Amino acid sequence: MTYIGVDLAWGEGTAAKRANETGLALLDESGVILDAGWARGIDAVTEWVVDRAGPGTVIAIDAPLVIPNESGMRLAERQVGMAYGNRKVAANASNTAMGWQGGVALLQRLEVAGFAYTDGIRPPTDETPVFFECYPYTTLVGMAELGYDVERPRYKRLDKTLTAPLGRERRARECDELIRRMLTLDDARPPLRLASHPLTRELAVTPSPIDDVPYKHREDLLDAVLCAWTAAIWHRFGDERTQILGADDTPDARGRRATIVAPARPEQRVAGRPMRAPTARRGPTVRHPVSARPARPATTGSRTTTGSPAAPPSPD
Repeated sequence: MTYIGVDLAWGEGTAAKRANETGLALLDESGVILDAGWARGIDAVTEWVVDRAGPGTVIAIDAPLVIPNESGMRLAERQVGMAYGNRKVAANASNTAMGWQGGVALLQRLEVAGFAYTDGIRPPTDETPVFFECYPYTTLVGMAELGYDVERPRYKRLDKTLTAPLGRERRARECDELIRRMLTLDDARPPLRLASHPLTRELAVTPSPIDDVPYKHREDLLDAVLCAWTAAIWHRFGDERTQILGADDTPDARGRRATIVAPARPEQRVAGRPMRAPTARRGPTVRHPVSARPARPATTGSRTTTGSPAAPPSPD
């Protein structure tokens, strides 16, 4: 049994500007990382996934895949804030008015290749590779083994209360601490052996870079590993260790629900909670697709936030 994690660059790229990097990781059921790396563009990402998937492979993708709404937020995104907001994790809106649809394009390519989208509500089959949407921050705060009991690690967005140089130093320290915690997961349920592949082992032995471009390169790979681990968590433990955000949303014309499979502790479950309208206030953005931006030094990460959900971000 294998699991693939995709930290997708949301922008598809153009003839004038190539797409930003997508992080990719292949994990087996014992937690060994069989392959890892990066690709640029939906075609290259699809090829990487199809070449490595086998019967029953489970794929977790960090990007909006099913976007039936023309405006506003999907139910799954509102429920991220409900479940994980007290640990400073929330989600921005995804809708068809966004300027990037990389996740939708990847879904279409994978379906053509014979893979099946799953909303996570039903267990997978043993024959067909399946894929779903995930959000690594819910994994970080939803898996107690990692110890993020107060708030999510600040390894994405720079702390605006600090000067840029100090913010980059803090970001690197937070990333190194996250890597240290991930190195303790060899015997977790399910296991993750971060040092089992040369590229991911390098994460453990080399301090996180300060400069934006090499830092983003590292972060994309780390998030891909978290996505692959999320696929294993859902496949191995289902409702015991995950919840399906957006499970009650209205299906699209093809019967697909826009859901996020999210690891959860008992107190993070949204089942039975009344829905609350998202608070409209300005603040740091969430789920921000840095990879959809023009190629330049990145200062933020995908889907990263504090506070309440905000308006749809711009790829500026």
